[in-house]
Amino acid sequence: MAVNSATDNPASAIYASLNGTASTGTSQLTDSQNRFLTLLTTQLKNQDPLNPMDNAEMTSQLAQINMVDGISKLNTTMQTMLSNISGSQTMQAASLVGHGVLVPGPVLELSKSQAIGGYELAGPADAVTATIKDANGLVVRTLDLGAAAAGTQAFSWDGTSDSGAIAADGKYTVSFAATQGKNKVDVTALTLGVVSSVTSGSTGLSLNVGQLGSFAMNDVKQIF
Repeated sequence: MAVNSATDNPASAIYASLNGTASTGTSQLTDSQNRFLTLLTTQLKNQDPLNPMDNAEMTSQLAQINMVDGISKLNTTMQTMLSNISGSQTMQAASLVGHGVLVPGPVLELSKSQAIGGYELAGPADAVTATIKDANGLVVRTLDLGAAAAGTQAFSWDGTSDSGAIAADGKYTVSFAATQGKNKVDVTALTLGVVSSVTSGSTGLSLNVGQLGSFAMNDVKQIF
């Protein structure tokens, strides 16, 4: 299993570019506090006894330094949260190795006269039809899947063709059509694959699903 370090999390990179690292933030805060105290001490030493510093002005300056302190603490907290999230995502992804997942794709693998696939509906449908084709693009079987709710649905095919013959094991493609009354419902074909490994790159974590290729975590619609 190839699980890389989660330090490449793009969220962390964006956060660092906008706010700097936690150590940099702490250094900036210390410098700001030192400058403020130096300025305040100088003002107090050199103020006119007959026209002392305005209390409102001093309060405003104190409020500003407190705000800088609060922002620095918030940045440190956010950095810690991002680090924890990255670690949690890596562990979650690693736990999928060896599991079957439904991901976007039209491939339907028939093995020992059994194939499992899926589809994702944008809304509820009262009629869903699956059309299975062979490698030459010829229709092998048309399945009436009936009504289905919005979201991800799984289906199976026993390898029987429309003529009643048993189709040969191998790769097929499947497409779907769905309607609600007279209205068309958007539907996406899903293919079943087994997660072989997890990698981490500049775009974040990705799952390697055999010959199907690499997929992002949010591409996984169902886990078996």
